[in-house]
Amino acid sequence: MVSQNRPKNFLQQGQKKNNTRWFLIGSVAVTAALYVIPFGRMIAYPLILLSTLVHEMGHGLSALAVGAHFKAFHMWSDGSGVAYIDGQTNRVGHAIIAAGGLVGPAVAASLCFIVAKKDALARIFLTILGASLIICEFLFVRNMFGWIFVGVLAAAFLWLAQQKRAWLAQTSLVFVALQLSLSVFSRMDYLFMATAQTAQGRMPSDVSQIADALFLPYWVWGGVCAFFSLAVLFLGMRSYVRK
Repeated sequence: MVSQNRPKNFLQQGQKKNNTRWFLIGSVAVTAALYVIPFGRMIAYPLILLSTLVHEMGHGLSALAVGAHFKAFHMWSDGSGVAYIDGQTNRVGHAIIAAGGLVGPAVAASLCFIVAKKDALARIFLTILGASLIICEFLFVRNMFGWIFVGVLAAAFLWLAQQKRAWLAQTSLVFVALQLSLSVFSRMDYLFMATAQTAQGRMPSDVSQIADALFLPYWVWGGVCAFFSLAVLFLGMRSYVRK
């Protein structure tokens, strides 16, 4: 016979598990609706810019990690962006900087999934994100469109972090994680392109820069970055949905 008088913490864990499931289902439903309802793609436009921001910041943070200088960041209304890097580093360092932007959205999505499991951690993480974006805006952003977008995004993160509804911060992070995850797939063709088109013209793609710094064709490095991104996404999603 099984007793029905279950411990309180057992019931709470079950409730949190249900919340986790509903956060994910709700985010998937909203995302799907954006591509069906009228003007949905217009509403989803900032989400495309979000993936661009994470991509370019991935380049910048990777540059700082290998001892180079993150000079400036530009992004434009067409969804393109450029991170300007300066300073001396070796070939491996150049490759890491180029790869940082390619795997940045996957790493950021995985991190959002992990911290979204707990409401207190989600609030803290959103606060850190908002404050970090404000710092980046003053240190690195150098064009008006980038200033506006980064500033609005920072304000949104800080506002969400201060809301009394605990589920709001968690749901927001799950939604952001899902959008960044989708951008990994929707922009995966970029991993196998020799050049990239930006608002400033055509330039060598990130995978071409990796190939120039190291060895092997650019499409091999595209495959390596794709595999790494998918593996990181799997680990983040697995951590979120498991008990």
